[in-house]
Amino acid sequence: MEVQGTIKWIDETKTYGSNGFRKREVVLTTEEQYPQHLLVEFIQDKTDLLNSFQAGQQVRISINLKGREWVNPQGETKYFNSIQGWKIEALQEGDSGSGLPPVPPMEAFEPAKDLKEEDYDDLPF
Repeated sequence: MEVQGTIKWIDETKTYGSNGFRKREVVLTTEEQYPQHLLVEFIQDKTDLLNSFQAGQQVRISINLKGREWVNPQGETKYFNSIQGWKIEALQEGDSGSGLPPVPPMEAFEPAKDLKEEDYDDLPF
């Protein structure tokens, strides 16, 4: 999955536990009728991917949705979701996200010539 929008905030890398688990969070604001502020976490070696980005940049982030179950001391089951990023790339102005180059305007193309039926008979087979 992918999400795209503008970086609102990037946190610093934080380390947890004795085995050095690393996590870094970024808030992405989507650009739609009702913008959403999505917290995306990058973990372990993926935290370094955020080093070259800053607030205000338009980006596309490849994500995985993660969910887990937890039973509290009272025996109640709780569920938690997270959005985990594994790739981030800057968007160019006007990038539609299709991965295709921009199409030139219609004025850049020449009109097609009227072809006669015999023009189609030049095939080698």
